[in-house]
Order: sequence, then structure tokens, then C-alpha cells
Amino acid sequence: MAIVRALQTSSGGARSRYTYLSSTILPTRRFVSSSPPLRQTTSSRHAFAYGANDEVARLAASRRRPLTLADLLKHGRPPLCKEDLLASANFTLSLLPARLASRIEALRNLPFIVVSNPHVSKIYNNYLHSLSTLLPYQQRQVTTLEEENQFAEVLADLVHTHTNTIPILARGFLECRRYIDPVEVTRFLDTHLRARIGTRLIAEQHLALHFASQPVSAVPVEQRDTNKDAAPSNYIGVIDTALQPSRIVKSCEDFVGEICELKYGVRPRLRIGGQPDASFAHVPVHVEYILTELLKNAFRAVIESGNGSEPIEVTIAAAPDVPANPVHDVSGKKGKRSHGPQSHSDVGFQMDTVVGTADANESIKCWTPSSQSITIRIRDRGGGIPPEVLPNIWSYSFTTFSDYEMNGSENGSMDALNTIASSGGHLSSIAGLGYGLPLSRAYAEYFGGSIAVQSLWGWGTDVYLTLQGVGKVA
Repeated sequence: MAIVRALQTSSGGARSRYTYLSSTILPTRRFVSSSPPLRQTTSSRHAFAYGANDEVARLAASRRRPLTLADLLKHGRPPLCKEDLLASANFTLSLLPARLASRIEALRNLPFIVVSNPHVSKIYNNYLHSLSTLLPYQQRQVTTLEEENQFAEVLADLVHTHTNTIPILARGFLECRRYIDPVEVTRFLDTHLRARIGTRLIAEQHLALHFASQPVSAVPVEQRDTNKDAAPSNYIGVIDTALQPSRIVKSCEDFVGEICELKYGVRPRLRIGGQPDASFAHVPVHVEYILTELLKNAFRAVIESGNGSEPIEVTIAAAPDVPANPVHDVSGKKGKRSHGPQSHSDVGFQMDTVVGTADANESIKCWTPSSQSITIRIRDRGGGIPPEVLPNIWSYSFTTFSDYEMNGSENGSMDALNTIASSGGHLSSIAGLGYGLPLSRAYAEYFGGSIAVQSLWGWGTDVYLTLQGVGKVA
């Protein structure tokens, strides 16, 4: 299972890693519990579509504080005891229904002709189904290990159900491009995909803790790890508390380099400088996705510009820990920074509030006053970005698929560099959708980081990726 593999290493085999590229950690098979799961009847599944709109609206409008990385780490290092595992399950249940309901509400607010599209409608029904399977558990809580096993199966099914949300939505909006303003689509997708990052992270964190807390005899044979040394002690769920960006850069370089050799017959060189031994706490698969997209762009640029002999320079710099600075409230008055769980401010990133939903503050907050950040500069001699293209690099594109590609096979018409997200063999690719940079920025900003691009047209491009770490984890 991909979740288990993600816990084993932050720089494993590239091809298996990218079976879940487009959605952080995607399980390759559903978890099978020894306990019979709680199944939903057809009537209860469709109740939300016809008779429970008030419940969806109530959940969507409910106020919630921003998620913190401390929330994800507070249950401790696995294996968890019974009490902590149940607490993690109920904490997950306290967050997910409102988030799912807000996505349902946002989809309902789209023009009717868009929601009627079969692709968009499929995503809408997926959210309805997921909410209907979670609510019975939320209403009665998880009180036994048997119920926790059942809940883990439901949660794994939820993650699996939403595996292909991004490409399916993209195809739906592409088919509806004549009926909705591209600016509105970009605004909707940006909010939706950022909210999706948090929703999946909450679910995957509990699943990772669940699997890491099971005795070997309780884990299905197909999910057991034969390498006894593969589960590093520095993992807490899906978070690597000692992540080295240089290791991920090297593994992503190998993967993208293979694709370059397949398409162009050459592989650009890459040099890593700065502080290659720097480490911090972060989610490895998020970093892998961002770096792969940025390296893919740099490799392609230097080859297609005829500068393939020029090395791509990657510089890693770890910012020193500094005391927190005073912050200002909305009235402009100075105040002390709040580090407790009731704080509502985000770190280094603000989003427009989405009226009628609880999607404001869809950025995870750092939980220590001196969380370390790491900046990675990727410099290439690929000729830079054309001035007429530069203003649009952060916009979601809906025209990179031709009609032939949409009606043909999923991956047959895509160039080799864009196959990195489709190695799963099914509709899991975001290749060709123009989603690479904006989605990378969403992953970075969700944790208080950023991506900045400096292009020198006719020469090359510098990309600065800043990742905000969790801080010192005991």
C-alpha cells in the first residue's frame, strides 16, 4: 500500500512513488479489515441529495479554526496505545465532515450546466457518498479498536474514492469552458484544491498512524513490509521529522532524467550546493511533487533551448531559527503572537475568504515560534520564460488538451515528460492540464511556504521554493 511505502522512505523508487503523485499519498489497494465494515444503504447515500440539504449547509457553514501541524503530531509517535489511536480517529472525525460538506456546498454554487456535466457530477456524488459514510461514525464516536478498524477501512475507501478528483474536475471544466469564465474556474479550483490538500492530509495522517500501530499479525499479508528496517523512526504518520531536501532532489533528478533520456536522448546535469545536509520536518510526498514539477520544467527548458550541456544548479539554504516577531491585528494594534490552539492567523499566506463556506484559512499553521524554513533555488540556462507567458504561469489552464487527446487514450498522446503523473495506469494524471506550477504553489503555501519565479528572458530562470518546517520536534 502506498501509505505504508510512504512511511518507509522519503526517497524510494520513483515509479512507485508517482502512482500517487497527483494526490499526495494514494493507496494502491483498499485496506481490508478483519472486522466487517459499516455499510451504507442506497437510501441513506442519496438522502443528502434530496432530504438533508440543511445538514450539509449547517456543516459547511460551521466555524472551524485553522488546522495546525501540531494537531497532526499531537497524538505522538507510533505505535500508538489504544487511547491515543481512538483519540486520533475521533479527532479525524471531528474535522472531515465539515470539510466535505463545504466542498459539496461549493459545487452546488456552480452554474447548473457545469454541475450537470458528468465529470463534475461524479465528483459531487463522490463527496456526498463520503460524507454519508462518515456521519454515522461521527454521531456515535469511535470507542473500541474494532470500530477503529472499521473506521480505517471507511477512511481508506474515502481516500481511494477521491484519488482522481483533479483530472476528472479538469476534464469537466474543460468541456464546460464555453459556459463559465476561466477566471471563475481558476478561483474555484484554487480554493477546491487547497481544501483538498488539507482533507486528504487529515485522512492520510490517521491511516498512517493506524497502520504503524498495528501488530504485524493484524496487517493483511499484501500490506506487510518484508524489510524490517524500512520504517524509519523519524516518521510521525506522513510527516518526516528529519527530511533532507537534497535526498529528494536527487531522487527526483533520477526520475525526470530517465524521462528526458526517453524523449530527447540526453540527460541534463544537476549540481547541488549550499547546505545539502540541511533537514527539517515536512511531508515528503508534497516536497517530491513540487520538486519534480520544477525540475521537469528546468530540464525541458535547457534541452529545448540547446543548452543541455549547462548544468542545472540547485542551492539549498536553511534559514536560522529566529524568535517570533510581534504581529498586528486587523485594527493595526500590536499584540503578542498566540501559540495556542485558539490562534486563527496563518503563517506567511492569506487566502480570500469564500463566502458561505468554511474554507478561509486553508493553510496549515506552524506550531512553534521559531519554525525553521528551507529555501531551494533552482537555476537553469533554459532561455527564460517569454514575457507574454510569464503573467499566466500561475493560472490553471484548460486548453492544453486537444480534442484528439480528450477523446483518445488517457496517456497515449502526451509527451514523455508529462507521463510522470500517469504511471498508475489509470486516470491519475494531471499531465498536460497546466496544473503543475499552480498546484505546486498550493502545496507550498498550504504550509506557509512560497514559490517565486525570476525569469531573465533570453538567458534563464531562477525558481525560489521556500518550505516552512514544523520546527523542532522532540
